[in-house]
Amino acid sequence: MSVAERPEEKEAAAAAASPGRSLGPSDASPDEGVVEDLPLIDEKAVEQLTEGLISHYLPDLQRSKSALQELTQNQVVLLETLEQEISKFKECNSILDINALFSEAKHYHNKLVNIRNEMMMLHEKTSKLKKRALKLQQKRQKEELEREQQREKELEREKQLTAKPARRT
Repeated sequence: MSVAERPEEKEAAAAAASPGRSLGPSDASPDEGVVEDLPLIDEKAVEQLTEGLISHYLPDLQRSKSALQELTQNQVVLLETLEQEISKFKECNSILDINALFSEAKHYHNKLVNIRNEMMMLHEKTSKLKKRALKLQQKRQKEELEREQQREKELEREKQLTAKPARRT
């Protein structure tokens, strides 16, 4: 039985074809009875249509699926490569920072060496100045001692040169 041969559809078509009749709330909708008509559809035809539809679209879908899988794999590889490149850039930046720290450390090391050399030079100069000051102090003390001894000798000589009253006996 084909779709055009169903009795329910014939009645609905005849009712719709009558010109003087209007549709009211009690009239059936065009979708009514479709559920009842489903068992009349040939299962073999549905299966053949399904197989045809699947055979028509399945190869394209499978190619699309494999292409999407390949794209996904390529994206994963690209993401991994990108992460590796990012880590390389970070390493380069840290190496630049380390190089800057080493050059700064070298600069400060040179400053420390210069300060140490200056301190050693100043220590030598102060040692020489202390020795010279000690020698000068010893020389002055010796000169003062000699002057005092000279004065004492002069005083004693003056005492001896001054006239002494003679003693009466």
